[in-house]
Amino acid sequence: MNNMIKIMVVDDSAFMRRVITDIINAQPGMAVTGTARDGADALQKISELQPDVITMDIEMPKMDGLTALKKIMETNPVPVIMVSSLTRSGAEQTMQALSMGAVDFITKPASNLNVDINQLKDEIVRKIITVAGTKKKLQNSYVTGNVIRPEKGSEHKQPNHTGKLNKLVLIGTSTGGPKALHQVIPKFPADLDAAVLVVQHMPPGFTRSLAERLDSLSNLQVKEAEHMEPVVTGCVYIAPGDYHLTLTGSRNDLLINLTRSPLRNGHRPSVDEMFYSAAEYSWSRIVGVIMTGMGQDGAAGLAGLRAKGARIIAEDQSTCIVYGMPKAAVETGLVDRVVPLGKIADEVMKMLH
Repeated sequence: MNNMIKIMVVDDSAFMRRVITDIINAQPGMAVTGTARDGADALQKISELQPDVITMDIEMPKMDGLTALKKIMETNPVPVIMVSSLTRSGAEQTMQALSMGAVDFITKPASNLNVDINQLKDEIVRKIITVAGTKKKLQNSYVTGNVIRPEKGSEHKQPNHTGKLNKLVLIGTSTGGPKALHQVIPKFPADLDAAVLVVQHMPPGFTRSLAERLDSLSNLQVKEAEHMEPVVTGCVYIAPGDYHLTLTGSRNDLLINLTRSPLRNGHRPSVDEMFYSAAEYSWSRIVGVIMTGMGQDGAAGLAGLRAKGARIIAEDQSTCIVYGMPKAAVETGLVDRVVPLGKIADEVMKMLH
């Protein structure tokens, strides 16, 4: 029983509480030890139940999921998986939750009539197993620190469409990545003389909200990448959910090439796909960055980047929510620097110059 993963299910829908509880209790090694009908109810029960993981609905009466998440992270950090609707506002709220410290999210159907139990089961179980061991990490490293906001007057930020593109920054991340990106992208200066390409493992419908939120906090323009658009200095491109972000074109006319070729490492977008493509079309100085995430996506693509003279950074285990992808990268022997999250942006700048 000591190894049992204890889960608390928070949802205002009795039906969804029952569905999620039944899924979890049917799995060996995990059990729902309590439920709550809203955020206020959850906060009263957390200290008694001591859950290892919380699933948290976003839209609830009395106290919504975002308010409850903020209080949990400030007082007693626990891995929280948000339960989000597949709507535009749901995506925006989910990105806000991830930037506040939620470690992951799952999507739920628009109505109780369309619940695909098997799909929901696979996602919930996989993500609970992934985040269950991160409770101590959250409690040791959680910082409410505000991200750096742009100076007044930088709202008109414009990428350099006329300048010569000769530097690329490639960032790959997964579980814990949205919060990590909020600690890296806003630290890049407005005059960054490189283009930044980002693969964050995320389903369709959420990457645009991630890009828009990062854009509102950053000196650089941050956008969801579009097929066949030019890659320009001073712009950050986020791979859209369900599309690999690759490159095509020539040295003087590098273009985004979005593809739906098969999943790699179980993902689309895949960090390796971006790395392989950058190595093939690269002529420039490249800095590759691998941050928090489950699995080993990105590790196989490092050899090609290094063959082109790229420098590689991996996030240090001390700040990773999940030390999977950076660990796999470090084990290749191809990583130049291992640094904690707060120093990644500075290290990228040093390597670019």
